[in-house]
Amino acid sequence: MTLTSIITVNFHQAEVTIDFLKSVATSYSPTEVEIIIVDNGAEKNMELIFQPHFSNIKYIQSKENLGFAGGNNLGIKQAKGDYIFLLNNDTEIPAGCIETMITELEANDKIGLLSPLLLYFDQKDLVQYAGFTPMNYLVARNAYVGQFEKNKGQFDKQTYQTGFCHGAAVMCRKTDLQRAGLMDETYFLYYEELDWCEKFMRIGKEIWFTGKTHVYHKESISVGKASPLKIYFNTRNRMLFIRKNTSWLNTILFSIYFTLIACPKAVLKFLLNKQPELAKWTLKGLWWNYTHSKNSRDLGYRIKS
Repeated sequence: MTLTSIITVNFHQAEVTIDFLKSVATSYSPTEVEIIIVDNGAEKNMELIFQPHFSNIKYIQSKENLGFAGGNNLGIKQAKGDYIFLLNNDTEIPAGCIETMITELEANDKIGLLSPLLLYFDQKDLVQYAGFTPMNYLVARNAYVGQFEKNKGQFDKQTYQTGFCHGAAVMCRKTDLQRAGLMDETYFLYYEELDWCEKFMRIGKEIWFTGKTHVYHKESISVGKASPLKIYFNTRNRMLFIRKNTSWLNTILFSIYFTLIACPKAVLKFLLNKQPELAKWTLKGLWWNYTHSKNSRDLGYRIKS
């Protein structure tokens, strides 16, 4: 098998990352796979903790928390493989996963980014992701395909074009990545993989899903279900994504909708649920877009390492 570079970002989750390494080591040898661990916001070098679990590890310590995009980019820059496989550290992969992904890419030159079937780790017969519907750019909304369906093998033999990849597990050719470019680090967290898909589509590539293999995903270990961090960056980046990837007219129409309808609705919901802090961070995420250029590096949020 041609060398594949697996890139995973660790953020204060050593035990989770060790489980991830063990799952790779069960099926793959160090000559087939290199694993690049980007340790985000790490004051202490953890290389010796990870090394015993897979011998071909490249450990990168980043004392600054670079976010999902920045962390993955740091790893991509040092990847030697012909194929780049971004995997969340809260995933575990079965035997044959990498070979199947590569086979699908080799069978179709049009594929730029490819994501596998994602199953919830705690409920392994439950689907999380079998693709995304196309984006409605006027409201910046799309939907999961297959989410919460019982996995009865309905996707096992399917490979098809889809709206967007899933950032928890996505593979590409290194040559395509070099043309499309790295992830946009101005997002920091959320929407960066959607933006990355747009970059690949701009070089004439397509986004595909395959159900011929799967990945188990321990959803929402890193970020709470309704934390200020999640609310802020989802609000901020939803509008930022539209600003970066659509026409000025669409951006204006979306901004009217988002400012006068979507955000007030979210704020009202949080206030009724006695969550004023989340209401505040919704407004802050919206306001950031009116006070910053779309390429601003100012996150507007203090990130703890």
